[in-house]
Amino acid sequence: MVHTDIPSQAEIADLASAAGRTCISIYTPTADNVQDHDRVQREFAGQVRAALAQVENSAERATLEQSLEGLTEWSEFWRYQSRTLVVHATTERIRSYRLPNRLDAVTFTGDRFYIKPMLRTASFPQTAFVLALAEGAVRLVLVSADQPAVELSVPGLPTDLETLLGTPGPSGHGPGGRLHSPDARKTRIRQFSRAVDHALRTTLIGHGIPLILAAADPIASIYRSTTTYPGLLAQGIDGNPQTLSDADLADAARKVLDSHYRDELFDLRKLFDERRSQGRGLTDVADVAKAATYGAISTVLVNIERVVPGTVDPETGDVHFAENDGAQVYGVVDEITRRALLAGAKVTAVRGEDMPDGAEVAAILRYRS
Repeated sequence: MVHTDIPSQAEIADLASAAGRTCISIYTPTADNVQDHDRVQREFAGQVRAALAQVENSAERATLEQSLEGLTEWSEFWRYQSRTLVVHATTERIRSYRLPNRLDAVTFTGDRFYIKPMLRTASFPQTAFVLALAEGAVRLVLVSADQPAVELSVPGLPTDLETLLGTPGPSGHGPGGRLHSPDARKTRIRQFSRAVDHALRTTLIGHGIPLILAAADPIASIYRSTTTYPGLLAQGIDGNPQTLSDADLADAARKVLDSHYRDELFDLRKLFDERRSQGRGLTDVADVAKAATYGAISTVLVNIERVVPGTVDPETGDVHFAENDGAQVYGVVDEITRRALLAGAKVTAVRGEDMPDGAEVAAILRYRS
């Protein structure tokens, strides 16, 4: 079973709404093997102490300490991690996410959560499930950016078609007396595909991870017509997957992911250029801040490699630039992102080279400005 929780845009928007109270954000790179869990647990405990030391209100500090201590000492929790643990805590609630990306360690206490590192994971999770599907064998493989592929154990997953449905009789008839014809074979494959899809639901749903199908026709096209998983990518891995090792599948899957994200970015950049020509695209930070404040943004691209020091007026959206952030982790673009999320905008976090004109932020407006 994969131990990954990728936050949705709605979850990140909910985190963004916590501004104005004491908020603690902790990012902890987690262990690659079981033997390191104790070390990671101790490192997290140290980050907790550092975060609590910044809480001035003694009553709030005591409440947060009690809640975070429970997580720190929960040994079972530390056995099931991914690549980075993210914990966001207030006095009312603690939320944790196990991300497949390796992120830098961060400890932050302020009046809002530090969510920008999570945006890249939510925008382009470099992790995928690969379903290697053939009539003679089925397996589900987890692929990540920089770790070996892992075959997952899925309760109830059929091992092969004949074990599930039986062997057609020698008289040319399948089970139940149906004529063993090409149409009957497709019917059996469809039944097999539905059984596979049903078994995968509890493993796939809720993770927000793409699914890549490795299969040959006709089973590939039949599975695509029967699956209920919305994260199945249009591009798959062709050919009989029984001839491919888990490592082979991982290499092919990473190419599919790269192509998929490249196409998504190309389409988004193209849409931005179209909207800009229509007076609905902005890259000036001050203009985008005002648009975010008034809920005018439908989609925004954020440069995760740049920090724009300063603040944004809560009422007018006016930007007050500063020379540096001092102790603050976030800046103007972070606040733009937070306001856009709260107004229901889609946020995509990209590297500087993928930004239109190398901008810090690029917004598509709901209507012409």
